[in-house]
Amino acid sequence: MENEWRSFTFRMPINASPKSVYESWATPQGLESWFLRQARYTSPNGTHRAKNELIQAGDEYHWLWHGYGDQVVEKHPVLAANGWDHLEFRFSGDCVVNIRISQQDGFTICELKQEMPMEDEKSRQYFFIECGRGWTFYLANLKSVLEGGLDLRNKNTGLHPVIN
Repeated sequence: MENEWRSFTFRMPINASPKSVYESWATPQGLESWFLRQARYTSPNGTHRAKNELIQAGDEYHWLWHGYGDQVVEKHPVLAANGWDHLEFRFSGDCVVNIRISQQDGFTICELKQEMPMEDEKSRQYFFIECGRGWTFYLANLKSVLEGGLDLRNKNTGLHPVIN
């Protein structure tokens, strides 16, 4: 099949306001509460965004994870950020991650779609499987943090391999 391994989409219902879900994705402070050890954003003019400042299209991020040393880093651009229900960024392997926030039946829905644009099927399979595993865990952690405050991440660099 020609389009196999090219994208996946996950939808997570979260009992929290759309604004709080968006800010959990779109501020360094928000990302550090459920996803990252450190999230730093640099605007196109070279200034660093404040921890509670919304990111914008054109920013570049520098991400570090709990449980991993500083050599495990992601640096890529923010492609879109509208301030309330949509953002998009480049990710590992030149993948593109698209986040949409909506409401349905009393829940806020966080939808994550990742596209694997590479032509090599083996690379697409790797990112499909590995990123799919990671995003499944982190979306569950986002829900856990926003609904009850429990952070499920491993923060010990000595414990490997673990789910996150």
